[in-house]
Amino acid sequence: MLPPVLIVSMCIVAIEVVVGFMGNGFITAVNSINWIKSKRISAADMILIFLSTSRFILQVTVMMYIHSLYFTDVFKLASVYKTFGAIWMFVNHASLWFSTWLYVLYCVKIINVTQWLLLQIKHRITAMIPWLLLGSLLISSVTSFPLLWITPNTYLCRSTGNCGDNSTAHISGWDSSHLYLLLLYFTGCFFPLVLSMITSGLLINSLWKHTKKMQCYVDSFRDPLIDVHLIAIKSIISFLILYISSFVAQILLTLSTSQSKDFVKVAVSLVVTGAYPSIHSIILIIVNSKLKLAFRMLCQHFMCHLENVNL
Repeated sequence: MLPPVLIVSMCIVAIEVVVGFMGNGFITAVNSINWIKSKRISAADMILIFLSTSRFILQVTVMMYIHSLYFTDVFKLASVYKTFGAIWMFVNHASLWFSTWLYVLYCVKIINVTQWLLLQIKHRITAMIPWLLLGSLLISSVTSFPLLWITPNTYLCRSTGNCGDNSTAHISGWDSSHLYLLLLYFTGCFFPLVLSMITSGLLINSLWKHTKKMQCYVDSFRDPLIDVHLIAIKSIISFLILYISSFVAQILLTLSTSQSKDFVKVAVSLVVTGAYPSIHSIILIIVNSKLKLAFRMLCQHFMCHLENVNL
């Protein structure tokens, strides 16, 4: 029987996954419907479709990971483990890149720039987005699919302690495959995270300069651009906090073993990992005016339907 702490964590993760499915599915549906109706799509909406779809798949892998730990025997085959690990890392890295490009787009559109290079990027960023998204998929493939050629003693086998090609064998200690895994994981996460932090720094610096300029005006006057800056900064910082927490939790899951019996660490790591794609989808809906309006209309339609049913 599973320890109570793991049962509780799995229930929480199940709730997080349901919320994430609904949030990311809503984002994908709204933007796709607008795309079909208008026959055109903005750069931000295109990124959101890619991001929400990757997050949807990422949460599927979270549920599969839980099953691989304690329920499904087929996941004890090394070939299945390696395929699952490659898919998980691919959507994880792709999701991080998509989030980064979203905030880079916001940053370029919001801040005022005078440098020639930044001006060129500002004018061409919309046309660059499809190529950046395709490039992100290519980079994510390079940093994930090599897992298919790692030896059977992969990171996921450490979680169950009995993974093999056609039989089971206990895994203990570190080997080259684990170092290779962490190298790929850090490589895929490092550059988009750094780019996100640079974007956040540029927005904060732009907000600070704009606020200093506004001090000469009457105190009652509130520049709407300040609110735009604050929303973008809060969104990026929340994303960084969520992803860094998830990053640490995923590392702990990677290093966990059945021999350690550290069920609390595994339980907390699972909850934190599942929270990242769910909570961030809610944040995206809140900060995006079009998504927020669509959500309000959906809630009103739902409430009217309930009233009609009750009548």
